[in-house]
Amino acid sequence: MNEEILINVTPQETRVAVMQQGVVQELHIERGSQRGLVGNVYVGKVKRVLPGMQSAFIDIGLERSAFLHVADIWENRINGDAAKPIEKVLFEGQSVLAQVIKDPIGSKGARLSTQLSFAGRLLVYLPQEAHIGVSQRIENEEERETLRARLQQLLPPEHNGGYIIRTMAEGSTDEEMRTDVAYLDKLWSKLQQRAKQLGAPALLYKELDISLRVLRDFVGQETSRILVDSRDTHQRMQEFATDFSSAALDKLSHYIGTRPLFDLYGIEDEIESALSKRVNLKSGGYLIIDQTEALTTIDVNTGGFVGGRNFDDTIFKTNLEAAQVIARQLRLRNLGGIIICDFIDMDSQEHRDGVLAEFSKMLAMDRTRISVNGFSALGLVEMTRKRTRESLAHVLCEPCPTCQGRGEVKTAQTVCYQILREILREARQFNAREYRILASQQVIDLFLDEESQSLAQLSDFIGKPVSLQVENLYNQEQYDVILM
Repeated sequence: MNEEILINVTPQETRVAVMQQGVVQELHIERGSQRGLVGNVYVGKVKRVLPGMQSAFIDIGLERSAFLHVADIWENRINGDAAKPIEKVLFEGQSVLAQVIKDPIGSKGARLSTQLSFAGRLLVYLPQEAHIGVSQRIENEEERETLRARLQQLLPPEHNGGYIIRTMAEGSTDEEMRTDVAYLDKLWSKLQQRAKQLGAPALLYKELDISLRVLRDFVGQETSRILVDSRDTHQRMQEFATDFSSAALDKLSHYIGTRPLFDLYGIEDEIESALSKRVNLKSGGYLIIDQTEALTTIDVNTGGFVGGRNFDDTIFKTNLEAAQVIARQLRLRNLGGIIICDFIDMDSQEHRDGVLAEFSKMLAMDRTRISVNGFSALGLVEMTRKRTRESLAHVLCEPCPTCQGRGEVKTAQTVCYQILREILREARQFNAREYRILASQQVIDLFLDEESQSLAQLSDFIGKPVSLQVENLYNQEQYDVILM
């Protein structure tokens, strides 16, 4: 599959788009002021131990304390012994070496693990382990054993630590694997030295920035070109590729065109559409994607699609297309957590199996771990997608100041009635000479037209005049009642 990776760099942020057959499949945005923390290693200090939740809050020098659950404590995983309760493992004031496995999201602090891992291009180094594992994406058992045997032969007898062989190791040479081992050993050695020198809380190791992670994590055999529009970033990537990813060096190009890179490939438009709730399907159907704090719901609708020999075929074709588009939208928007897909109801079990098979096939392209259940009794497909960083919408957007994130605003009529009740309450408590309403143009227009009689009745009832004043800076829900 022809894959291109485009990198747009500005002093404020770096944006990466992964393209396949000319279509954007993934978007990654990293801002200098909001660098992700996943992969960073800290020496932290235990602030509180919560036996009831079997967790602890760890100060790692951030605004919010990080969260460590008993299941993420490496000492509880070794020797096959029964896990000790957290109060037997940690105490307040204790120094802890831990790695961030989930970025702070919303009101939640970063999540930690004391089991450390460091990713190279071909290998993941596990300094506390002793075994050699192989990525589950490498399904051929013979290939798995060959890779494991090759790595064991390359490691010196006195070497400590374990490894996970990544998918990219398929087809690699012994020299490339040996280079990866040396890089990871050097990284671990430096981290240990810093841990002895610095007191808690302190950052010991910072994960690579997004431009270098592209070379380490994204580039594969199917990648034909990597375009970057920054000379400095291109040079840094060349240096990194020379040392650790020679296969990517020939694919790396500096874009010097006058037209912005993301405009040239239509990626700016894709970003805008990825922030919309509605996604149109080529067949005429559409998706409605609703993202909430607890879960994401995706509703499939036929819309204007009336093709097919009969209604069942129409539904089946719409659901098949929706399965393909949903898988892409999950990657594009980086939606994580619990996801509920409401496909159009299908009577045929054969059709349901076909849609589920297509959905699973398209989800297999995702780099993120996904778990999918079949159709539930209510006809919904329930799934989870591992969430390690904020979604695209949370990175680029904030709750609307007018509706406070509800997605709706009160009608002008509702606000009018609210103001009338407010004036009545004020009149019963205070003996004002006059009441003045400050509100948006829409609300004042309604008081002057349809609700003019209601306003006159209230004025007569309280025996005081009520005047109106437009405030252009007020949104439809804002108003003030001034006592004169």
